[in-house]
Amino acid sequence: MSRLQTTDNLTDEQKELLKLVRQFVDEQIIPVATDLEHKDEYPQAIVDQMKELGIFGLMIPEEYGGLGESLLTYALCVEEIARGWMSVSGIINTHFIVAYMLLHHGTDEQKQRYLPKMAAGEIRGAFSMSEPGLGSDVSAIKTKAVRQGDTDEWVIDGQKMWLTNGGSSNLVAVLVKTDLGENSVYKNMTTFLIDKESGFGETAQGVTVPGKIDKMGYKGVDTTELVLTGHRTTSAQILGGEPGKGFYQMMDGVEVGRVNVAARACGVAMRAFELGIAYSQQRETFGKKIAEHQGILFRLADMATRVEASHQMMVKAARLKDSGARNDLEAGMAKYLAAENCANVVEQSFRIHGGYGYSKEYEIERLYREAPMLLIGEGTAEIQKMIIGRRLLEDYKLNG
Repeated sequence: MSRLQTTDNLTDEQKELLKLVRQFVDEQIIPVATDLEHKDEYPQAIVDQMKELGIFGLMIPEEYGGLGESLLTYALCVEEIARGWMSVSGIINTHFIVAYMLLHHGTDEQKQRYLPKMAAGEIRGAFSMSEPGLGSDVSAIKTKAVRQGDTDEWVIDGQKMWLTNGGSSNLVAVLVKTDLGENSVYKNMTTFLIDKESGFGETAQGVTVPGKIDKMGYKGVDTTELVLTGHRTTSAQILGGEPGKGFYQMMDGVEVGRVNVAARACGVAMRAFELGIAYSQQRETFGKKIAEHQGILFRLADMATRVEASHQMMVKAARLKDSGARNDLEAGMAKYLAAENCANVVEQSFRIHGGYGYSKEYEIERLYREAPMLLIGEGTAEIQKMIIGRRLLEDYKLNG
């Protein structure tokens, strides 16, 4: 391991697991990532190997067939995977959030039904809050579930947006509006678990996945819409079995998801730093390696500092969550800091590469297109600042 991104007080088991993941990334992901990304090709071989390594069940308890690891261990593994190719980390991110929500909010029957197969990678998860007409304003969702009289039958209609793994998943946690007569809009939201087939088109009764959204970066992984037209379901598919708790369940999932996005940003930033410092020791101008020019040396120093600071903030947020403490402030800080630093480090590495950084032959070109997604995913920088600011006012409220 390099001097940057070190983590204190890891167990021998954690160190061995991270060593294994790093070796997997170096040997199986980095050599093929750029080629697959340019083709926008789903990395099926890599996914199959991750199943064998048990990565899909990292945080799922052993009683359900998982490895029962901590959020910290999971985040450190994600950091390594994102260092290889951010899209691969995205494949497990939404899966992990759905598994986390099931573990902490699901009924016993839901846990028994889904978690063992999720740990094995047989069931792959996706989740959805956003819609075409809204982004950060979750309270404005229009997708609606209507109860059929006094029965346990429900019908869902609406359109969801920006589902990572929308096509490859076969279980989607969907946040919908349910008219329960509550005064708060947030208490009228419910999370439904929707089973579907992998693929595109009509993947279940009343469930259509139109196709992949063409994106600037973050390719390989499928990002889709989800159209629900008269989808019939039952109360048994409500997460936790009780309507009206969906918003709080989703926010709990997003909170750990923000630690995950911070870890991904740390991984991408680390790779950009590695590429930049390596290139600066190979490229020559004015009779010497460009690393010997003060301007480049200053860039390297700034990049390394940002990489290290982001990593330590992410580790703190993960450890707080593992301890059972509230970590929305730290998760927001970690996501905000890591994403902004990642974008900065990638751009500086791009500048170090000069004209070659603009060529698709160089890996930094791919990172330059991938980094902006981290500024948006799991809440924009502005949303993180609102969360951070409000929490600070709680902690530093003036008396009197």
